[in-house]
Amino acid sequence: MPPPPAPALHAARNAVIAMFVLNGALFGIWASRIPTVAGKLALDPKDLGALLLLMGAGAIAAFPLAGRWVDQHGAARVTVWLAVGYALSLLLIGLSPNLLSIAVALFFFGATHGGMDVAMNSWAGAVERHLPRPMMSRFHATWSLGAGLGAASGYAAIKLGLPVSAHAVLAGGAVTGLSLWLAAGPSKSAQWAPNPAHSASRGPFLALPKGSLLLVGLTAMCASLGEGAMADWGAIFLVTTTGASEAAAAFGYAVFSVAMVAMRLAGDRVTLHLGPVPTARLAGVIAASGVALAISVATYPVALVGFALMGVGYAVIMPLAFSRATSDPDLSPGKAVAGLATLGYGGLLMGPPVIGFIAQASSLRVGFVLLLALSALIVVLAPALARRD
Repeated sequence: MPPPPAPALHAARNAVIAMFVLNGALFGIWASRIPTVAGKLALDPKDLGALLLLMGAGAIAAFPLAGRWVDQHGAARVTVWLAVGYALSLLLIGLSPNLLSIAVALFFFGATHGGMDVAMNSWAGAVERHLPRPMMSRFHATWSLGAGLGAASGYAAIKLGLPVSAHAVLAGGAVTGLSLWLAAGPSKSAQWAPNPAHSASRGPFLALPKGSLLLVGLTAMCASLGEGAMADWGAIFLVTTTGASEAAAAFGYAVFSVAMVAMRLAGDRVTLHLGPVPTARLAGVIAASGVALAISVATYPVALVGFALMGVGYAVIMPLAFSRATSDPDLSPGKAVAGLATLGYGGLLMGPPVIGFIAQASSLRVGFVLLLALSALIVVLAPALARRD
């Protein structure tokens, strides 16, 4: 198929950006209201950790299905389908009156979040191949921008005394409506239809990464686990460790997300200048420094600085990993991205429950030591991110 004309490519790029913003915003809304949900249902760290584990299980169950849908129906259409389900799942969380109902809602939330990640990153890779310059890091910057806006809306909702359900309808509904409007036309374009060779393929349901792509997945897992920990435990860390108020703690994830946005906006340029491997190594060092600072000094301002450094360090790892996966010579885009997501976003959703169990046995500060070790591991695994041209 010939390259799309410039106006169609521009519209597709904007549609992908809208989907990344939507995905991040809904996740940021949830992250900012975790203390509210935990307080409403009287959840201790172990109970909350179990719920987050169920959310991660939903995502992992959705990864292979989303990868197959991408190859069969096209990444653009699948992204829009899952975006609708993702928005509805956030509303279900807000409406959940008891432990059983919120467990079901969080499983659905994790499944639609994870499935949409696979689809939108596949679509982003397809669009990026037609652009004159790399843009994956900037696509991911818009995810962080959305997450920051979602978290900031949580700060405002708490100040206004809005319940989670009203917050989901007002903030989640607004961003969902605008994003779907921007994506409606481009998602139906024949340019982003599935490749017949991929849609007709008869391979395993999920091709897990192998060889160097397996190491790419492990590198992504280290970064995404830290990112997930900040979303699910960052606010609670600030409350329990620094004595911050609930509203001030919700602001902590916004600081982390803004730092990620700033770094991801510059990430493509940094990678072109340094190369993917040195960029990843430097990122691991910066992330480790931020974790060490946050857990060693129990004051709110210093912890925020640590959160910002963690955001800078984690920012470029996932874009580098997805750029590598979408151009993999051995797997179709759907299977490659789904396999990478199993390790990468598996860390985003499965890691926080592990930290919760550690916090239950010891303390949340001890749980964050795991992030320090994984940040150091990024430095070791960085050579796997070298592109194979």
